Amino acid sequence: MDNNKFEYETKKTNIVFFISAPIVALFVLWGFIAPGHLERVSNDALALTLNNFGWFYMLCTAFFIVFVLFLAISPFGKLRLGKPDERPEYKFYTWLGMLFSAGIGVGFVFWGVAEPALYFLDPHPDYVDAADQYKAAAGLRYAVFHWALHPWAIFSLVALTLAYVQFRKDQPALISSAFQPILGDRIYGPLGKGIDVLAVLATSTGVATTFGLSALQITGGLSHLTGTIPNNPATQLTVIAIVTVLFIFSAATGVNKGIRILSTINLTVAGLLLVFVIIFGPTLFIAESVVSTIGGYIANVTQMSLDLNPFGDGEWLGMYTIFFWAWHISWAPFMGIFIARISRGRTIREFVAGVLIVPSLLAVIWFTAFGGTALDMIMGGNDHIANLVLENVEVALFVTLNELPLGMIMSGLAVILIIIFFITSADSASYVLAALSSEGSLDPKLWVKVVWGFLIASTASVLLVSGGLSGLQTASIVAALPFAIIMVIMIFSLLMMMSRDTRAEQLWTRRKRTRKIKKEVHSEMYDRVKDNMLDDMKEDVYEEIKEEVYEQVKEEVYDDIKEEVYEEFKEKIYDDLREDLSEQLNGELEERMDDSDDKKKE
Repeated sequence: MDNNKFEYETKKTNIVFFISAPIVALFVLWGFIAPGHLERVSNDALALTLNNFGWFYMLCTAFFIVFVLFLAISPFGKLRLGKPDERPEYKFYTWLGMLFSAGIGVGFVFWGVAEPALYFLDPHPDYVDAADQYKAAAGLRYAVFHWALHPWAIFSLVALTLAYVQFRKDQPALISSAFQPILGDRIYGPLGKGIDVLAVLATSTGVATTFGLSALQITGGLSHLTGTIPNNPATQLTVIAIVTVLFIFSAATGVNKGIRILSTINLTVAGLLLVFVIIFGPTLFIAESVVSTIGGYIANVTQMSLDLNPFGDGEWLGMYTIFFWAWHISWAPFMGIFIARISRGRTIREFVAGVLIVPSLLAVIWFTAFGGTALDMIMGGNDHIANLVLENVEVALFVTLNELPLGMIMSGLAVILIIIFFITSADSASYVLAALSSEGSLDPKLWVKVVWGFLIASTASVLLVSGGLSGLQTASIVAALPFAIIMVIMIFSLLMMMSRDTRAEQLWTRRKRTRKIKKEVHSEMYDRVKDNMLDDMKEDVYEEIKEEVYEQVKEEVYDDIKEEVYEEFKEKIYDDLREDLSEQLNGELEERMDDSDDKKKE
């Protein structure tokens, strides 16, 4: 059960939808009509972006980590993403499952085996001539580097900002709402709408990349399991079409049913798969690799974060590191709005722990377990996995699982996991895009979500047809640049809002503390004055009532003494009288006895 039940308003679509949706539709049409031309233009844009803005991607993502950690340990960390009396809407396990199932889980499953193995076979320029053990360690380290702190810091920044403006400032769930402290009411005009359009376009491209990766891996898995289903673009498009229809059923149920239930199932299945690999894989090797990878990551994260290799070949960084940073940034509006929606009621400190620290630790364990297993096999002489990683990266997971006991069963489970990830990604992505194009409504209309679902699926399809995996990577890197600039400005806007609210809370706390102190001092002084006055009044009252009480007591004492004396006197008289009467009676008796004796003599 949820701790709170919040209600969200359904709003109409606005101009953002009618601008961004046609642009995406035209892009899809361009890809279907002239895929070759789209690929050439994309490659030119990619070269321009990497050559001129690669440094910007590297620098800003590193800064995002520092900023988010600063928020957590600073006084800002006590601020709540909502009203002061609100509490988290979802339980921690459900919340964590929704974080992964929103789409980032697809990246974990797709790259978990492939990335460490790929960096071993195609190493960073600094490790080209290194021994195998150093290449393997670097491969694991760079895989964790691409999926630990950096992506989650990117998501955390946008999610924090949007949750703050929505649930604390009562602003709509729009990227433009984050700029209210800087732009004021202009966020409701053309400038604000332009920011939202850029966010929608970046999101649609980033999500389409995930759609494409999911389709590639599902097709590769089915081809590997059955041996009859071909792993080609036609099958990939078919998978996208089927999953798009399936996601509509999930979207129709809303966040509290479809996404939440599927997310919990997904996290459980992913946990089972992870435990299976740890137990049936090289367990000791995995355990040792986890420790060494964490140590290597902590020791080298600063150097890796700021490494552009200006004196060498920067192609490797562009193909891998900058691609991942750009992909995560293009995902930021989507993940930001979705994470904000499910994080209502948490403090900033709780939020950072759940969205930055916990997923980063899970990334270390996941990539070390799956990637370490594959590396152990490759270094042991398994050239089959090595060749597939270089040629068909999407099937690397299934080939690795097939080398373990119950491999076919676990490969089937992995396919199911990816399909559910795909559905939840489509559902949550369409939800976010619908919210962005419906005036920030957190309960957008179903038909708007369906339209965006089809547009994203179509975008993924044309990217696969025009360039495959490289086409997906190119689109992400190019589309992320405008939003990266928006994110940098967002930092200053967020600091302005939090600084004002922190000062207001400090003032309120100070006033509350002052009232409490006044109350305590007043109570203490009251008791002290009361005691002093009581003593003085006792003396005065004593003197006043002393005479009255004395006379009254005197009379009562006199009566008591009188009565006691009377009784004593009475007893004494009685005794004296008895003695006198006794003597008289004795005298009379003696006389009578004498008379009697005289008569006898006569």
